Amino acid sequence: MQIHCAFLAHTYRITKMGVSVISVFDFVSCFEKKTRFITEAAIGLRVSNEYGIVPDKSIQNASLVYDAEGRRVLREIYGQYLQVARAYDLPVILFTNTRRANRDRVYASAFKDKNIMRDYATFLREVAADFTCQTFIGGYIGCKGDGYTGEGCLATEDAAAFHSWQVEAFEEADVDVIMASLMPTLDESIGMAQALQKSRFPYLFSFMVRENGTISDGTTIGNAIRAVDTAVDKKPLCYLSNCVHPRILLHALQQNDTPVVRERFKGIQANAAYMPPEALDKPSETVTSTAQALADEMTALNNEFPMQIIGGCCGTDATHLRAFAHDICKAKGQYK
Repeated sequence: MQIHCAFLAHTYRITKMGVSVISVFDFVSCFEKKTRFITEAAIGLRVSNEYGIVPDKSIQNASLVYDAEGRRVLREIYGQYLQVARAYDLPVILFTNTRRANRDRVYASAFKDKNIMRDYATFLREVAADFTCQTFIGGYIGCKGDGYTGEGCLATEDAAAFHSWQVEAFEEADVDVIMASLMPTLDESIGMAQALQKSRFPYLFSFMVRENGTISDGTTIGNAIRAVDTAVDKKPLCYLSNCVHPRILLHALQQNDTPVVRERFKGIQANAAYMPPEALDKPSETVTSTAQALADEMTALNNEFPMQIIGGCCGTDATHLRAFAHDICKAKGQYK
């Protein structure tokens, strides 16, 4: 059993081996040294497609930490990704599957009396404890509406108030960083950042990106970055995109090739499907590609716009992550 308590800027983790002190700024220190991180690959789609588990109608796969079979499956999937990180000696970020565990959805669920953010993070710490690799735990948070189209997203002031509930829930969680994921509109993005800047944790910011160089509401990537950075005192560590094919992101960034974008846009969790957001939202079946084909697309992206945070999303698994990791190490001169 592990006991966690926060004190000032440090997390104290008490284990059978004694007390270890981990600064919540360790992730920032690694990031500022331009460390390259891998993240997990797909979680949710693998849980349903490979293991036949039906997600909770309200909070989706976040509920699995309260189910014995769900925990077994999650432990197996996350374990595969940790094995890749260990094999290639790369730091890895594991994220809580809580993008849809917002205030309204949690209150509508059977888990309204739980701190899902804390409990999921604790579970990930337990999984990571079995592996000798540098692991960071990330909290996942998402927009209120449709992350692909922007339908139902909030105005700025409403978003700041709405997302504060989940941000505050993470204050009790043992995480190293929080990521706002699949943000499709500028208004809700600004409100989300205003909520996140109040957290004691650093945060990452992920946009839903279109191939024409905009986020879903038509704002260019460069303008979206500048607007969010200007609206907050505590800025995101960097910007990234998840659930996007590397070629789509490459084309999008080519149309936003400015110093600000090159400096601030640093990550991708790649979807294996070369499809626009509205097609990704409700595909008839999961679209994938070979691991090497997707890794080659990732290399093409990295050659032009170097990414610091690299992982997978829908249609990917440990074979894709292993190919990404191999190419990262090859670029560092560790392999020929």
